[in-house]
Amino acid sequence: MHLFTAFAAGAALSLVMTAQSFADEVDHYFAEPSETVEDALENFVDYNDRIRDVLSRETLSVSDMEEIHEYTYTIELALAKMNAEFGALAATLEELHLATEEHDEAVVRGIAETYFETAGALDE
Repeated sequence: MHLFTAFAAGAALSLVMTAQSFADEVDHYFAEPSETVEDALENFVDYNDRIRDVLSRETLSVSDMEEIHEYTYTIELALAKMNAEFGALAATLEELHLATEEHDEAVVRGIAETYFETAGALDE
C-alpha cells in the first residue's frame, strides 16, 4: 500500500509540474483590470457584448475564437472582483439585518453605509 501511495503522490506531483511548465509557456492576453466593483460591472457587460458580437457572425474562424478567448480574461477578472465584493456584501447585509433587531440607529446607519458602498454599484 505504501508503494501505491508513493506512486500516486509522484504521479500527482508530475502532473502539477507539467501543468505549471505548460502554463509558463503559454502567452496570455492582456486583461482589462477591475479595480472597483463599478469597473468590474462595466467590464463584465462590455466584454460580454463583445463576445455576443463575435458569436453573431455566420461562422466562427480560429481568429474569432481567439478573439473570444482574449475577452474571457477580462471577464474572469471582473467576475473575481464581483465575487469578492458581493460575497462580502451578503455578510454585510446580514449584519444590517441583525442590527435592525437591536434597534440601534447609529449602528444601523453605519452598517447601511458600508452596505451601500458596494450595493450602490448595482443601482446605477
